[in-house]
Amino acid sequence: MNDYDALRDYLKKQSLPEFVLSFEQIEQIIGAALPRAAQRASWWESRRSPQEKMPQREACLAGGYVATRLPDGRRVRFRRMK
Repeated sequence: MNDYDALRDYLKKQSLPEFVLSFEQIEQIIGAALPRAAQRASWWESRRSPQEKMPQREACLAGGYVATRLPDGRRVRFRRMK
């Protein structure tokens, strides 16, 4: 089990095509603080470097969503994959 399994499980239960979570909400879901790197958009982008396996990206994709950090640097948009 990795740190982001709880996020994957949370996403799997969602039915909305798109929604936004704050970093604080994500931290509550995973039961831990996000690293400073989470503030970078590239840390979330699953399409930017698909060959680079990162646990948070894998959890989002396994949960059926693509994650994008919003410009405010404190929230993430989750869009259901087609």
